[in-house]
Amino acid sequence: MTAISEDTLRTLAEFDTGGTPVTTCYLDVDGRRLLSQKDIDQELDLVLRPARARANGTRSVHDDLDRIEAYVRGGFDRSRVRSLALFSCTERGLFEVVPMPVRVRSRVVVNDQPALGQLEAVAEERRRFGVLLVDRQRVRMFIFELDHIVEHSEHLDDLPRAYDVRGERERGDVSAHVEELASQHVRRAAELAFGVFQRQGYEHLCIGAPDDLAGALEGSLHAYLRERLVGRVPVTPQSSLDVIRHAVVAIEEETERRREAQLVRRLIDTVAAGGRAVTGLVPVLDALAHRRVDHLIVSHEYEAEGWRSQRTGALHSVAPHRDDDSLRPVQDVVEEAIDDALAQGAAVEICVGNADLDVHGRIGALLRY
Repeated sequence: MTAISEDTLRTLAEFDTGGTPVTTCYLDVDGRRLLSQKDIDQELDLVLRPARARANGTRSVHDDLDRIEAYVRGGFDRSRVRSLALFSCTERGLFEVVPMPVRVRSRVVVNDQPALGQLEAVAEERRRFGVLLVDRQRVRMFIFELDHIVEHSEHLDDLPRAYDVRGERERGDVSAHVEELASQHVRRAAELAFGVFQRQGYEHLCIGAPDDLAGALEGSLHAYLRERLVGRVPVTPQSSLDVIRHAVVAIEEETERRREAQLVRRLIDTVAAGGRAVTGLVPVLDALAHRRVDHLIVSHEYEAEGWRSQRTGALHSVAPHRDDDSLRPVQDVVEEAIDDALAQGAAVEICVGNADLDVHGRIGALLRY
């Protein structure tokens, strides 16, 4: 498998097909939805069957589909994988599998070049997530990026845990001293989190701490970190990496859905106010043709057939009424719209389960002008 990177995207984008079509398969393999290999095989069948029918006997495409099927049915480690992007051009020696820690739309695209829209959207969404775990003695700080740990720092304070159970009468009231030690420990935890932020940077932060420490910990964070705080996770510094990772995935999804909802609300409000925004496929494609799109917003499973003019490069959801012999059919005009938006330097947001966007045409755009 190949990791998501700028080099991977560049290599695929510059791949010389020699005129041979490239088969791209995006496959959802999320273990929370697809529990077994049989479930994955069924998901694969749903996208391969219509792809084979569309291939209409084209030998190279059938070879690609067979190769993709053999790889997926052969089994693979999906412990940290929620989707796959597979690119095949057998005649030209291309076969790349890119695992991704987020869900994508399962689909097959056959085109002149690799269909990089969803892969680039995942790469664009690459946000670092900080996790600060604190108890009364130990501090652990992690940074996750696309479900992988890129930073792990620890601190341990030798605190006298037994003050409250041994020699209490002989020592007198030591509660103030215990609280001061706890406060120092919390401040050191906050300093550790800020030091990691200065070295590595991260967009979001969540904390895991007992209730009697969590409030003080949040209050001790640097202002930059309080701005990035998205919530708490029910894990401790003693938790295993798998438990921590699962907790981070859950709060990351919650954070992402909340961010998507805010973006969709901004889109809808801007359209209602007559501002620089449009919703619906036809207006969005027109805006793309005039390079006006600043931020493309698309429902996760939205797809539609369409057309592209080889003369102008413009996408259309229906063939224009005027004669244009340069028009060619497009299997999924939404996927190509994503590719065009990214090529124009626009941001792309794929929204999962957002009913507000769905009722406004499942696609929209915030415009540059």
